[in-house]
Amino acid sequence: MVTKIVEKAINEQILKEEDSSRIYISMASWCQVNGYQGAAAWLYAQADEERMHELKLIHYLDDRGGTAQLSDLKNPVNKFKSLLDIFQQVLKHEEYISASIHEVYSVSIKQNDYSTSNFLQWYITEQTEEESTVRSILDQIRLAGEDKGGLFMMDKELSALAAKKRASLLVTTSTAAGA
Repeated sequence: MVTKIVEKAINEQILKEEDSSRIYISMASWCQVNGYQGAAAWLYAQADEERMHELKLIHYLDDRGGTAQLSDLKNPVNKFKSLLDIFQQVLKHEEYISASIHEVYSVSIKQNDYSTSNFLQWYITEQTEEESTVRSILDQIRLAGEDKGGLFMMDKELSALAAKKRASLLVTTSTAAGA
């Protein structure tokens, strides 16, 4: 059984994960309209992954006797300056989510809820990987600069990364469904 304090913290994280998915969908749509099909694919896959994170938290609360509550969401921004601008915002958002997960972890420790703190270790590791991936993407976009050929190649790379992400999501989803 989770305490009401831990339940509240997890519900706040559920909202942030759902919001993340919508933010990435908005960014993906901008990329698609502006000719960055690979970036759009990566961001759509990222949106799916955020939704999976949300569902994982909901199932965890259900399994621990808590109650998941969905809240109203604000509309995400849908105007961006460039591909660089988008991925700078992605990094900033991932850092925000990491800090939020650390806060939920801290709450679980203060509440002596070691099951929840153990559960959250997966999220902590995932966020470290997400931030590293986005920093690498940003480095490559910065290297390309305004060179259309470089941005084209980067978009192709993002398409390949999106395929890998989708494949890993399929494995994760099928493993969770079979458990």
